[in-house]
Amino acid sequence: MLSWVLIFLVLAIVAAALGFSGLAGAASWMAQVLFLVFLVLLVAALVTGRRMP
Repeated sequence: MLSWVLIFLVLAIVAAALGFSGLAGAASWMAQVLFLVFLVLLVAALVTGRRMP
């Protein structure tokens, strides 16, 4: 699960970098939302510390 969170966090950062250039306002808003969601998931995964088998 932690690897998926990290992958989507990186994707959100890339989408933000592309969307903040002014070409796509909706993409930048979506990237901000995704970044926050996956940042919260990353913190939750790190706090619980469970490893999947």
